[in-house]
Amino acid sequence: MVNPGRKRATYRDVIDSPEHMIAELVDGVLNLTTRPGIPHTVAASRMLSMLDALSGAGGGGAGGWHLLFEPELHLGEDIVVPDVAAWQVERLPEMSDAAYFTLPPDWLCEVLARSTGALDREAKLPIYARAGVRHIWLIDVRQRTLEVLRLVRGTWRTLAVHRGDERFRAEPFGVELELGRLWAYVVPTPHSSRASEPTARYTP
Repeated sequence: MVNPGRKRATYRDVIDSPEHMIAELVDGVLNLTTRPGIPHTVAASRMLSMLDALSGAGGGGAGGWHLLFEPELHLGEDIVVPDVAAWQVERLPEMSDAAYFTLPPDWLCEVLARSTGALDREAKLPIYARAGVRHIWLIDVRQRTLEVLRLVRGTWRTLAVHRGDERFRAEPFGVELELGRLWAYVVPTPHSSRASEPTARYTP
């Protein structure tokens, strides 16, 4: 929560943020993070690639899916940037040329990092719940796990935790995925990754 005597950050602060940083506005606080390390980026990119066959009309869902990498979402007064997000085409038949989305996605995926794990779980999950996002996957590259969450009456319920090289199916996608592809050929370097740097918090 923001100190009542402190000025809340605004979208102007997001726009003015350094281009090499990821800027998110959470509960009136601007959070700036460096671009993630290689294992994080590989996992997010490969997840998008595995699900890409579902995108577009006639894809694997009811009416297909639009899948996007790091979309900027404006959910009420909060501005967040998940690693991957997806909308069913029936809810988002066309995309405008706006810089951000105000329609909450049907599904999104966050890859947890040392610097952002607490932000993702403690601050952003409630934002996604308030916005009505129905499905979230949380990937932990260090632990090599994938958590499947479903929104049930405003609360996140963990449906499953998949580990290692499992093959699995998880809602909302009815396809089998190979978890091990997310970290294949990636050697973790826990003490040198930029993703371990602290998150900067904006204080006016």
